[in-house]
Amino acid sequence: MISKIDRVVTARLFSRIAATVFIFYGLIALVESLDTWRFSHVADTRGVHMAIVMVAMSAVRWTIKTLPVTVLMGTILGLVDLKMRHELTVIKASGLSIWRVLRAPVIVLFIASLVIALGAETISTAINRELAPTPPGQAAQLTPPGEVWLEQRGDGVHYVLMSRGMSQGGSRLADVTLFHLGPSETPRIEAPEALLENGFWTFPEARVRTPDGPVKTMYDLQVPTRSTAAEISLKLSSTEDMTFFELARLLQRGIIDPQIYAATSMRLIKLLALPLVLTGSLLIGFAFTAGYSRHAQIGPAVLYGIVLGFVVFIITEMADRAGATGVLNPLFAAVGPALVAIVIGVTVLLRKEDGWT
Repeated sequence: MISKIDRVVTARLFSRIAATVFIFYGLIALVESLDTWRFSHVADTRGVHMAIVMVAMSAVRWTIKTLPVTVLMGTILGLVDLKMRHELTVIKASGLSIWRVLRAPVIVLFIASLVIALGAETISTAINRELAPTPPGQAAQLTPPGEVWLEQRGDGVHYVLMSRGMSQGGSRLADVTLFHLGPSETPRIEAPEALLENGFWTFPEARVRTPDGPVKTMYDLQVPTRSTAAEISLKLSSTEDMTFFELARLLQRGIIDPQIYAATSMRLIKLLALPLVLTGSLLIGFAFTAGYSRHAQIGPAVLYGIVLGFVVFIITEMADRAGATGVLNPLFAAVGPALVAIVIGVTVLLRKEDGWT
């Protein structure tokens, strides 16, 4: 049952957390709006109103990435406010333990985190993917604009596909050229289109070129491949542009490539681990702020808490990179930093709050 103390503490904390998140969101949106090339491109093709939506949704994605720090800072500000109003002193004098005070904020934050990870993040990702083009300089400098290159392997064959158009997530390629990288009777194949079907790239009509012979036209030519439709879709996109539900479907279909599997799993598990990460930030905020006497200097405690929050954030991002590249197990890379933050918060609380009953 939720008591009045739960409502007061939860309302105070989340009002400060919301204010902190809003300030960070405004700053991030301002930075995003400075990307004039992308804003102008979307404004010219979709209209100014859609360019504004693009900036807003891009800021949402970056704000979600900074939630571990903003939740920590908002928690500290909320607890300082409770201390300055002597409300925290009254709660302590009433005999409530710190764990009892923590219960309601943790539950509310956990639920809100799931909504953010599965709702807000999904919406912002889908809108960004639809509106935002790739900024200049992010494309590979050795790849001409408009071309797609895929290295493929099959039963005894190794080749590269070059295409100037694609659809169906990459399962259908247009204006295709195939270059065999090993001995082959058909070293080069040119075709108007290629279809990925049942473990083969199928060319309905193809021109086969050989160094010592004339060009031959072949129909329904098939070249084996180990790639699945899910892998091709991921190779031609970024996991950052995939929603939680799309990632889940891709993993369910099966991914053979270990690097693509690691990147997809890391992104999916990281979204599921967001409630644990934010819970760790909340616990750290309580550990370094709530347990101090009203006569003590809270400045150093607040500073230590913020610094530790940034450290946890950096470790989380480093683990994200390691998990996405397959250096660490994705489950360990996503959940490990969250558990470390929770353990740190609980440990400090146990040491600092020994007098609470």
